[in-house]
Amino acid sequence: MMKVCVIGSGLGGLTCGVILAKNGYEVTVLEQGVQVGGCLQCFTRRGARFETGMHFIGSAAEGQTMHRIMSYLEMTDDVRLSQLDTTGYEVIGLGGQQYRFANGREAFIEQLVSCFPHQRDNLERYFDAVEDVAHASSLASMRNVSSTAALHAEHQLRSINSVIDELITDPQLAKVLVGNLPLYAAERDKTPFATHAFVMDFYNQSAFRIVGGSDAIAHSLVRTIERYGGQVLTRQRAVKIVCDDTHATGVETATGDYYSADYVISDAHPMRTLELTDSHLIRPAFRQRVNAMKQTVGVFAVYLQFRENTLPYMNHNYYGYNTDTPWGCEFYDEQSWPKGFLYMHFCDRYTDNGQWSMVHGQCPFARTGVILSYMQWSDVERWAGTTVGHRGQDYEDFKQRKAEKLIASLDKHIPGTAQAIEHYYTSTPLTYRDYTGTEGGSMYGIAKDIGLGPAGRVPHRTKIPNLLQTGQNINSHGMQGVIVGTMVTCSELIPGILF
Repeated sequence: MMKVCVIGSGLGGLTCGVILAKNGYEVTVLEQGVQVGGCLQCFTRRGARFETGMHFIGSAAEGQTMHRIMSYLEMTDDVRLSQLDTTGYEVIGLGGQQYRFANGREAFIEQLVSCFPHQRDNLERYFDAVEDVAHASSLASMRNVSSTAALHAEHQLRSINSVIDELITDPQLAKVLVGNLPLYAAERDKTPFATHAFVMDFYNQSAFRIVGGSDAIAHSLVRTIERYGGQVLTRQRAVKIVCDDTHATGVETATGDYYSADYVISDAHPMRTLELTDSHLIRPAFRQRVNAMKQTVGVFAVYLQFRENTLPYMNHNYYGYNTDTPWGCEFYDEQSWPKGFLYMHFCDRYTDNGQWSMVHGQCPFARTGVILSYMQWSDVERWAGTTVGHRGQDYEDFKQRKAEKLIASLDKHIPGTAQAIEHYYTSTPLTYRDYTGTEGGSMYGIAKDIGLGPAGRVPHRTKIPNLLQTGQNINSHGMQGVIVGTMVTCSELIPGILF
């Protein structure tokens, strides 16, 4: 039996583990932390649960792409989903108005036509473009994993704003359509329209929160790996990918253990993978290129615990902007921050006679939520050499100032929220760096940039023939993006894999 050693237990590492274990490989997943899951992790404070990364997923209704994937990965019995409001799963607060994104092509268009009655034809053309790009990708539709050549070339090379500004003649509507850009940290004139199209199509089909938290996905994947004879080991930090003159032979960990392998797959950030690999097969020019790649912006998070039975559960995501456009919120100063934020409630769970119940179905109040806003690494770089829980009082003061400002901003958009908060907790790009290993605390890893072309992409293959990469940097972030990248990686070992 061929041995595979996977470094990292994020979504990419665990899904690789499941796919390979189901196909007869002996799988060992090594996780440096005490919890598995990477961005799937949740945490508990004062008995309240909070998400850290995977806040909601799309295309998970029966028969849709994500439902098929979850069935193949044997998650459907373990992971409970709660559908967001189909008439407005996303709400954009911009210029004193609120705009709703509804599920389904016709409903989406009708909702926006009610606010922009002269834009129906343009919205039809916009939706045509989204569907053309999303459906042209054999990877996104799970029909083929052999290459990325099927991606719509024109819209990979054109920016989001250039395409939308060409299709939409109302400037306000053009801004509204990118109102959820924090989901992919888009940058004006840089992020390809294809990225926008995949995200919009993915969630427009259907949108769900994960009941009880996305760590249910991680735990389900671990159980499946173990059911097929594999193992997932925590507190096993990889310190070296051991290579001979021609290939990788295994992985050494900080505990002194060595795991031999026929294949090594790294779910770590590509910069971390290169740091682990001391081989002449990796050329200096490639190392320099990867190390020079720009990362997406980081995030400041305020995790909110609400007073019991005070705040109605909000069954949609809310994007609030304090400027006249969603673009450019990553550029700010002390006075202008936050220019925008994303606010969501956690879909809690409780038991009633042993049965799962969803909070918005039987309990009208939210227990917890989160506010997310962009934060640059430069804001926290002065504490870069510190560790979690030992950063000093000036860091705690910094977080408190930011949290209070962000909560006040939220309260202006949704009055009464602030007074419902009982406790709050915070994280910064430093926290994200320390828990996920991403460079500079980046939200989504390496940034997509139309100006870089192929040089802006990290391949799943390396010059070491049996060392492969997976995770959000190899294809894209999010559940769909990461799993598509997983399929590409696993196709090296299992040609023609299809969910």
